[in-house]
Amino acid sequence: MPIRLFRPCVFSAAIVVILLPALSGCRSELPDGRTGAGNSPGGEIRSDAKLDSAALLSLWREFREYQKPKVTAGVPDYTAAAMSAQKARIREFQDRLAAFDAAGRPIAERVDFEIVKAELNGLAFDHRVLRPWSRDPSFYAVIEDSGPDVPAREGAQVFGCLCLSDYTFPLAGKDADTVREKLAAIPGLLAQAKTNLIEPARDLTVIGIRQKKNEAEDLARLAERLSGSNPELVPLVETARSAAGDFRAWLEAKLPGLNAPSGVGKAEFDWYQNRVHLVPYTWDEQVVLVERELERSLSYLRLEEHRNRRLPPLPLPRSREEQQTRLKKGIDEYFNFLKTSEIFEILPEMTLSDRVGPLVPPERLDFFAHVQYRDVLPLLAHSVHWLEKTREKRNAHPLRGTPLLYNIWDSRAEGFATAFEEMMMGAGMFDRNPRARELVYILLAFRAVRAMTDLMVHANLWTLDDAIAYAVRATPRGWLKPDSGTIWTDLGIYLHQPGYGTSYVVGKVQIEKLAADFSRLRGEPFVLKAFLEEMFSKGIIPQSLIRWEMTGLDDEMQKLGKGRLP
Repeated sequence: MPIRLFRPCVFSAAIVVILLPALSGCRSELPDGRTGAGNSPGGEIRSDAKLDSAALLSLWREFREYQKPKVTAGVPDYTAAAMSAQKARIREFQDRLAAFDAAGRPIAERVDFEIVKAELNGLAFDHRVLRPWSRDPSFYAVIEDSGPDVPAREGAQVFGCLCLSDYTFPLAGKDADTVREKLAAIPGLLAQAKTNLIEPARDLTVIGIRQKKNEAEDLARLAERLSGSNPELVPLVETARSAAGDFRAWLEAKLPGLNAPSGVGKAEFDWYQNRVHLVPYTWDEQVVLVERELERSLSYLRLEEHRNRRLPPLPLPRSREEQQTRLKKGIDEYFNFLKTSEIFEILPEMTLSDRVGPLVPPERLDFFAHVQYRDVLPLLAHSVHWLEKTREKRNAHPLRGTPLLYNIWDSRAEGFATAFEEMMMGAGMFDRNPRARELVYILLAFRAVRAMTDLMVHANLWTLDDAIAYAVRATPRGWLKPDSGTIWTDLGIYLHQPGYGTSYVVGKVQIEKLAADFSRLRGEPFVLKAFLEEMFSKGIIPQSLIRWEMTGLDDEMQKLGKGRLP
């Protein structure tokens, strides 16, 4: 779970939804509401071409290369000229995709088609709305010390950031050369950023200032780490640190004059969720779902507290050693439960880290530490993320085996990890410690709180300060503080990536809907392992696509995109 500011690296309700070319022949809705059909400029695909997996894969691979920025001396080019040139070809790719006739093809092929279409729409949305290279200072990330627990980094990401978890220390050979190149590129990247950021949004800039402070601290730690093994790299680290500090000062000087909103607005939020993330719910409908889950989690928390009223409270650890013992024991218990309860297949290479940091005193605990210090199992359930990453290394599907761009996987990845906590509670994992059930509902409540901040900041109904004040007020037991690294990290991600905060809750609802549909349609006893293994086999892709492929139900696909265009 995130515990500090934005982790960038790699550089009542009726439902709205998209008329898919898979269901409507060879025409497709473009980001500006027009329709396109017919031949590409090169004539590679005829307007009557049937959907062909090999041709689709070829187009997708070409697009994947095209969407990367050009890199010179380690510095990716996000200048106005470069971005204008990139934008100019998006229509070509969309026309070529729209030329495929997906009618009558197997659902699995049509799902692949929709994934490619969603990625094209994602780049179009970046150029039309998000424009992170010109609006978002945090886009220009320079260092990160850990990898994500999800398929790829959350939020808009500059290409080629120095991600320390990608390398083996002490550095040698190719690793040393690559780190040297990336460190040397940082001053040039940040100099370019000053020119590119012609429309910085206020709250995004506030986040960017905090991010650069954190990055300067990370660079200081890196210099100390390299001083013994790779002293020749230390001057480059110090120069990069100075550039990060200068960039932060530049942002601070600009901040008083900034008033542009950071949110995308309701209409654009709906467009993005429907046409890029393939989530079949509008902003208004997501508010209803989030409010319902918040109310449910809080009411069931009170019922659990009532049931457990005669039990002692969950004790905090008295030492680092005690917490280390708890974690190791909890990991063993977790894997044993998954195996003996037949939840899903545990591969030999699936492991979880049992390292703990220095013990934090009670008055300084952040939200997730409050949970972890009381019982490790609820967050171990959420750590199914890491087990999924291990499983995905075996995913040989040429398209679905690669993390989707623009976090299109969020409803599946975050939604499932959130749902899995409550699923494991229902399966009996917390029976030995009833008070741990309270933590599951507290986690769900907090995720609903965060989802609401995502919705409100993107509707431009709340500022960053409003969102933090609400989160502090609404989180159970006062476990969230306004200076919390958790809430600043999360809001940073959500401002960069509309709907990422809601994906935990809305994706969870979609998982539960899928389980209900799957069970009803199969007309046989529900076997959890069979359900999960079949779901896993589809890849980490939008939940709406998985439901379509697993059940044949296309109501969500029929609805996606029929709402009013912005």
